[in-house]
Amino acid sequence: MKAKLTVRSVEAMQPDERDVILWDTELAGFGCKLTPAGKRTYFLYYRTKEGQQRRPAIGQHGAIKPEAARAIASAWLAEVAKGADPSLTRKLGRTAPSVADLCERYLSEHADTRKKARSAAGDRSIIRRHLLPALGSKKVAAVARPDIASLHHRLRATPYEANRMLALASKMFALAERWGMRPDNSNPAKNIDRFKEQKRQRYLSSAEIARLWEALDSQAAAAQVQPNAIAAIKLLILTGRRLNEVLGLKWAWVDLDAKLLRLPDTKGGALTVSLNEAACDLLASLRARDGIHPYVIPGSLPGKSLVNLQKPWSKLRKLAELEDVRLHDLRHTFASIGAGMGMSLPLLGRLLGHSQAATTSRYAHLAQNPVREAADTIGAEIIRLSKRRS
Repeated sequence: MKAKLTVRSVEAMQPDERDVILWDTELAGFGCKLTPAGKRTYFLYYRTKEGQQRRPAIGQHGAIKPEAARAIASAWLAEVAKGADPSLTRKLGRTAPSVADLCERYLSEHADTRKKARSAAGDRSIIRRHLLPALGSKKVAAVARPDIASLHHRLRATPYEANRMLALASKMFALAERWGMRPDNSNPAKNIDRFKEQKRQRYLSSAEIARLWEALDSQAAAAQVQPNAIAAIKLLILTGRRLNEVLGLKWAWVDLDAKLLRLPDTKGGALTVSLNEAACDLLASLRARDGIHPYVIPGSLPGKSLVNLQKPWSKLRKLAELEDVRLHDLRHTFASIGAGMGMSLPLLGRLLGHSQAATTSRYAHLAQNPVREAADTIGAEIIRLSKRRS
């Protein structure tokens, strides 16, 4: 049965025991199928260059008009003339991996196998809170730069979080190219400007250090905070270590005779840390008290370490009147004191376990203090000598 496919001609079709097909008289291969249940669907019949028959559906009558369906059919025929197979392309599109699939593969094949557990957990959090809600159902190949830029912009109130999301998306889509999910050099997270981040640099002054230490040794602290938490904070100050390195420190890694910590796994990899006398004295007192425990800072559960210092720290900094100081600022303070005493940035980097010199460079202005003092001394001496002849 043939006729020009119009709203009138399509709706005039009557259902039968079998499918009824009305072929369009204006475009070869374009037709409308009516099922016994009364469902009318536009389709295109064609043969591929290999001779295979195809009959992909275009859309249901009502949702799409005959003129729009004919335009789609005409575009498909143009693709067929070039050797393409629109039906296969659509099928591959339906089964193509989504961003949710990419996220799952990224976590299992990259983050969980190549990154530290803490970094992988951070990636998982960003994926759960940002990438999946915004892009999870979208096909990997269909994600464009505006999609990523829009998500990045929506997170502008938290620049650090926005930039971490952007960096993670860039890595994931780079892997998508390697895994054949996208064409090469099509990363949609590239060429998007990062937000400016305000780097926090809070160092305790000498007066603040004295106030904090006094608070740590006070009766008020002993009444409010468990001794292990106080010991952990003292170790943070005396060693400049990261919080997880102190809380996870095992006695098996402590060598008091050599005054060393041999940490098997830090943010920068395995690390040997030199200990000062004060840190050694503190560790020796802890060993005498808790020597049979596997961890230097025991927790409340048998055989486990203390896992959180935030509540004890909140109480202690109130006692010391240091409300704006974070635990990580104790590490900055350790480094700032070394820089202020004239220690070189490479040496500070070694002490802190930095893998990149740029990380230590934040203390460069502090390292100029002894240099400035030396310049002042030389200048004063030159002036003194110049006045001897007058």
